[in-house]
Amino acid sequence: MAEVTAMDRLARRTAEGLKLADSELRGRMSSKAAPLIEQLSAHLIEAGGKRVRPALTLAAAELCGGGGDSGVNRGAAKMAAAVEFVHTATLLHDDVVDESALRRGRPSANILYGNKPSVLVGDFLFARSFQLMVEAGSMEALRILADASATIAEGEVMQLATANNLATTEAQHLAVIRAKTAALFSAATETGAVLAEGSPEQREALRIYGDRLGVAFQMADDALDYGGQTRKLGKNAGDDFREGKVTAPVMIAFARAASEDEREFWRRTIEKKRQEPEDFGHALTLLTRHGAVRETIARARIWGEEAKTALEIFPPSELRGILADLVDYCVERAA
Repeated sequence: MAEVTAMDRLARRTAEGLKLADSELRGRMSSKAAPLIEQLSAHLIEAGGKRVRPALTLAAAELCGGGGDSGVNRGAAKMAAAVEFVHTATLLHDDVVDESALRRGRPSANILYGNKPSVLVGDFLFARSFQLMVEAGSMEALRILADASATIAEGEVMQLATANNLATTEAQHLAVIRAKTAALFSAATETGAVLAEGSPEQREALRIYGDRLGVAFQMADDALDYGGQTRKLGKNAGDDFREGKVTAPVMIAFARAASEDEREFWRRTIEKKRQEPEDFGHALTLLTRHGAVRETIARARIWGEEAKTALEIFPPSELRGILADLVDYCVERAA
């Protein structure tokens, strides 16, 4: 029997709200004028994503007592769908920028449909997300997710500036993670609190939880790229290396390099992107030698502990426990 994970428990807890959100997603993907929009959107949205971000919006609303008469906050369900649309749009754009071949274990949309349709459909989904934000009925929630959308775009540009650059500092790398990944996690949880009319303290706690969870999630993902399996990643292991991305494991290994030969290896493969078939295996050897993946996971755990601490203003409950366990699930999948 398969293990029931914290993500499974969160999905079950928010199942009714996720059904409403999925209904919104399916209804807003369609376009009579351009059928390709629905085909391309469905390829990604229905590809088995875990819906962690929309589930977090619904969970945050419930944690703040905003379940509604039916047990589901309908404004939060619309916002959850908006969050998923923003996430999907950024994935479509990311895959074009990164020239990715796989997404969620399947050929990416840009491979199947081309770069231009992927970018344009991503733009369409962003537009749909803003329609849903308005319908959620809260100007403050709209502001939060709109700000996050702008921050994500800034993060994409920031990542271009640090790409293939081994002089990237830890502060710069963290700023990219905060913008590209954590901003949407944070907006997902904070908007849930806002739509449930949570107190300022509850809202701030959930904003912090989302931010720290997002950082921990991305650091674990960076570690997984150098030790995970394709089925866990939804992409090919080693894609970050082949794309020359300067992530925490590479930064740590480069900083701890014991010789000029090691440093030159990273310059050649990451900065110059001159790679031979055996280079990924050698990269794994160097990462292991210097404990780079282990250190990355340790850092993810520190951020994860901060996320769990933020939940402590809420009284103990099953839902609070699920959200705390979700942090461990996101981090330990890389261990």
